[in-house]
Amino acid sequence: MIHTAATIVTFLMVFLIQNTQNRDTQALQLKLDELIRATRGARNLMLALDKMDDDQLKRLQALYEKLGEKEKAEEIKTKAGKRR
Repeated sequence: MIHTAATIVTFLMVFLIQNTQNRDTQALQLKLDELIRATRGARNLMLALDKMDDDQLKRLQALYEKLGEKEKAEEIKTKAGKRR
């Protein structure tokens, strides 16, 4: 009887914790969406990231990795130019 009660309590606690985490994640996502929407020059595409499938997310990640590499290369060129 005690084992069954402990199992039920554990299940309910897991459910409660998961529900709380989901609400927190949703609130955070909404805040980020508002920041993206309100920022001039931000891509509204970012508002729908949670609706994209895995392949779309991987392509978008690859695009941003290329952009990051390009920015890094330009920063290195700029620093090298200032040294001269």
